Amino acid sequence: MSYNTWIHKVSRQMVKPLVDTPVTPNHLTTGRLLFGLAAAGAFALGETFWNWIGALCFLLSMILDRADGELARLGGTTSRFGAYYDLATDAICNSVIFIGIGYAAMQGAFGTWGLLLGIIAGISVSIIFFVIMLTEIQFGHGTATFDHTAGFDPDDAMIIVPIAVALGFGDYLLIAAAVCSPIAAVIICRDLYLRRKQLLADKS
Repeated sequence: MSYNTWIHKVSRQMVKPLVDTPVTPNHLTTGRLLFGLAAAGAFALGETFWNWIGALCFLLSMILDRADGELARLGGTTSRFGAYYDLATDAICNSVIFIGIGYAAMQGAFGTWGLLLGIIAGISVSIIFFVIMLTEIQFGHGTATFDHTAGFDPDDAMIIVPIAVALGFGDYLLIAAAVCSPIAAVIICRDLYLRRKQLLADKS
């Protein structure tokens, strides 16, 4: 993903006071993970109050997701472990959030189909981040970065999730995610496959 979107720019200003303090990028990544898991748990309850709590937690999780990398770059503390920890956390948070929404839908008219839709969306998201991680492990950090448009990148689309659920459109979001996520996974994986092929050719 890109590292210069509007969310990154906001996060950059927020973490500047943390440079040269005991707070590390991995601390922020762990916070991102905890808030992401809390959001999924809140969404799974399927109640209006908890949907708003979940939305707030997920927004904080998204901000921390950008903030950890910004702190690492500003403080000169980037590391391979930190980069892979960040990607793994992204995969977990962006996957379980759909499973949580699917679990809530299972309690309603969707029945077990709700959970199945959530799992489909979650697995698709996991595959995307898994392939990104493999590419960066093999060819180096940043080789799986995508261009951003007008200050936004594909990962920023996740901001739709807390907004939709908080406003009561979780079921519609779930259907859209179950349909679009596998398609996105195929497109992104194909792009990364071609990119890996080119990188291998450049190495030889």
